[in-house]
Amino acid sequence: MSSSADGPGLPVGTVVSLLEVAGAERAVDDVEIRDLLAGSGLPPDAVARVGDGVRHLRAGSERWRRRGRELSALSSSVRELAQLRDVDVLLERLVERAHDLVGTDITYLSEFDVRTHELRVRTTLGTTAPTFPGLRVPPGMGLAGRVAETRLPSWTSSYFTMSQAPHDPQIDATVAAEGISSLLGVPLLVGDEVIGVLFAGNRIEHTFSPEEISLLSAFADHAAVVLQTARLLARAQDAADETRQAYDQLARHVEAMERASGVHTDLTALVLRGGDATAVAEALGKALRCRVTILDAGLAVSTTASGSVGTGTAGELGAGSPRNTGTGPARGVSPGPAGNVGTGPARDHHDTSQTEAPVTGPARDTGTRRARDDRSSSNARDDNSGPVRDDPSGPARDLDTDPAQRIGTAPAHAPGTGDAGARADAVRRAVDESRRSGRCVPLAEGGREVVVAVVAGRTLLGALVLEQGAVEFGPVEHRTAERAAQITALLSLKQDALAEAEQTVRRDLLADLLADDPQRRAGVAQRAQARGIRTDRLASLVVVSLPAELRHSAARAAGRAVGSCGLIGEHADWVVALTTETDPAAAAALVHTAVRRALGRPALAVGAELGEVPDGVRGQVEAATACARVLPALGVTDTAATTDEYLPYTALFGPGEARVDAFVRRVLGPVLDWDAERGGHLLATLAAYLDNRLSPVATGRALHLHKNTVLQRLDRIGELLGERWQAPERLFRITVAVRIAHLTAARPGPAKPL
Repeated sequence: MSSSADGPGLPVGTVVSLLEVAGAERAVDDVEIRDLLAGSGLPPDAVARVGDGVRHLRAGSERWRRRGRELSALSSSVRELAQLRDVDVLLERLVERAHDLVGTDITYLSEFDVRTHELRVRTTLGTTAPTFPGLRVPPGMGLAGRVAETRLPSWTSSYFTMSQAPHDPQIDATVAAEGISSLLGVPLLVGDEVIGVLFAGNRIEHTFSPEEISLLSAFADHAAVVLQTARLLARAQDAADETRQAYDQLARHVEAMERASGVHTDLTALVLRGGDATAVAEALGKALRCRVTILDAGLAVSTTASGSVGTGTAGELGAGSPRNTGTGPARGVSPGPAGNVGTGPARDHHDTSQTEAPVTGPARDTGTRRARDDRSSSNARDDNSGPVRDDPSGPARDLDTDPAQRIGTAPAHAPGTGDAGARADAVRRAVDESRRSGRCVPLAEGGREVVVAVVAGRTLLGALVLEQGAVEFGPVEHRTAERAAQITALLSLKQDALAEAEQTVRRDLLADLLADDPQRRAGVAQRAQARGIRTDRLASLVVVSLPAELRHSAARAAGRAVGSCGLIGEHADWVVALTTETDPAAAAALVHTAVRRALGRPALAVGAELGEVPDGVRGQVEAATACARVLPALGVTDTAATTDEYLPYTALFGPGEARVDAFVRRVLGPVLDWDAERGGHLLATLAAYLDNRLSPVATGRALHLHKNTVLQRLDRIGELLGERWQAPERLFRITVAVRIAHLTAARPGPAKPL
């Protein structure tokens, strides 16, 4: 080998060894380099120059190897991040990979708010201060604000002596709590838009090398693209979800509209066919697949229909059999109370499901005992707890009906009914609100039941209660229910008009039967038979005593109880019913129960055998009305009775309460005056004396008095009534007068003067 101008050349082996040392990945010190050059014969300065060159070459090789590893790690991290779609998970992994790449104590990412231009710490790794996560950096403040404004990396080896960016007290306090000294921040850029800043920090002073800055910047550039892609994909997914939800909502809306259109068609057909409220409930329940309960004007349960049990197609509405409580709307033309959605079909005398059983039992011994029993019953019922009515002539809200039919008690299968009283109040409130707004009203907050009032003008006809089933209730379903309520009101008014017309015809037939003119009575049988009434089967009559403003409603109620085979109407001051019931007591009980339930107030019903039709009807009606006039004088105002039970009183006094009072005054006047003036007990003593078969001893035991006291009182009675007051004929009249006076004194309300 030839020598150069600088001295002798190096052997090839030495050159190769030096190159191997320069490229070795193991640790190499200066001693090993000097040993390799020791036998080269080079002067000392040349040896030093070669050693410096080898070391420089070795540093460059080491730097490129480290750079290669960093780029490999960067590429691997970016590939991993690119597979993530969840933005939150991506941010956490991004900070983890940056932490691993630069090897600092703390790494965190601040997200840029486009609206406020604030930076908020979103994800951290290596931090310990609780105030650090979520820290907000105002615009232009601190190192983060500088990076966001300049869109360039920025760093400091000592944060608290940093002068290139303004300090914020809150930020400085948080940095001090975390113990951060040196800090490097690089922007996350997508085009010219800053979406965040990535930070790496140490708790000791550290000067960041260009390689560290370049590495974190390169990672931030790739991470920004991945992060923005993930955000765009998330937005696209959200948009797709919103589109799918909108499509599903549109599909449900179209289905609901088709359902509503079908219900509208069915309801129109019901109107044309002359359907009723029950058919409306069936159609609505079937279309909305829910349970529909009809409440009458008193808000008592009338009919329940469920779409889950209905049969037939939409064109066969009414073919199903809803569960009916027995008071559902009629399916034909039958008298019913005006404005009552819950009016039931007319029942003949065999149907007693909604009435009290006829009074039966041992024969009544005297009319007086019956009067006393009925007076006690009247006292128990005649209080201030009667029903509330908006219109005295209209149907009342009967609070004394069967508890199962009350507003507050839902059917046994209804879930979540809760306390009956609370439910009653909730239904009333919902009906009142729906009545004002004309809209469906939820029965309870977040509940599955809605209520819609059935109204005609200002008149409440009832309500529909819908319990959600398979179909979720929405605005379309609510509008469908409201339309059904309007149709129900229309059908109810139509049925009421037909029922009123039918009732008018029957009232005219009854008036002809009771007319004085024989010619009017002659053709009644044929005309009645044309209405389906066999006059030869009429067996009993009932007269009802009520104020004039209640007679119309009472006639409607009696008509439903008697059924289509009877005749009911107003005659003079009475409501008269002719029935096919062969037992007058049973007929009177049937009518009395129906009228009292409909009006919610006391009623007096008197029954009698009908006799020969048509000529004997007028006479029997006069006998029943005569009995009905006498009974109030005996304190009987709320009962079902027969003329036979009170025949002695009717025969004695005939019609008129004034005659009864005059008779008592004429027979017992002195005794009554004595008791009134002196506070005596002569009348009570006389009554006990008569009850105990004229025995002074028995009378004393009954009154807890000594025999001599009884005799003294009897002597006083003899002085007042005359010495022959115990003669048989006189004693009979006194006995009757005492009975009447005793009953009259005990009747409810202020006693009449005798």
